[in-house]
Amino acid sequence: MAANMAFRGTPKQERELRKFIKTHKDQPGAMMPVLQEAQSIYGYLPVEVQTIIADEMQVPLSDVFGVATFYSQFTLTPKGEHTVSVCLGTACYVKGADKILAAIEEHLGIKSGECTPDGFFSIDSCRCLGACGLAPVMTVDGEVYGKCTPESAVEIIDSYYDKEV
Repeated sequence: MAANMAFRGTPKQERELRKFIKTHKDQPGAMMPVLQEAQSIYGYLPVEVQTIIADEMQVPLSDVFGVATFYSQFTLTPKGEHTVSVCLGTACYVKGADKILAAIEEHLGIKSGECTPDGFFSIDSCRCLGACGLAPVMTVDGEVYGKCTPESAVEIIDSYYDKEV
């Protein structure tokens, strides 16, 4: 589960973030661009990164956390190397998308919004991918897979493991 993944920031990432903060912290409204840059550097905003931001900007950690959790563009959990998204819009849902999501969650041993312990996959759901004619639909790294079944979804996931060999 994502919560069990240890933070793996590098000294280079930290230098890059601190440099960015130093050049922007005195600008009005600097928190948003600093958080955006931090997420760009690390892929998410773990407490370790939020602490660096709070220290460098000389603001309480609660202020950083408040902004990071208020805006949906920010994530506090790591994303996998491959992002799976299952459409739960009306057309997909009535054709069994909930069963597809459940099969993927069971297969990977994580829930929507989480990342596998190896960092290879993360799962999300969305409301509509605009491919209703192909319902039910899922994507992996933005590649659309239509007319999915729970079985075909698991096969698609496994094909990404096979590509790594």
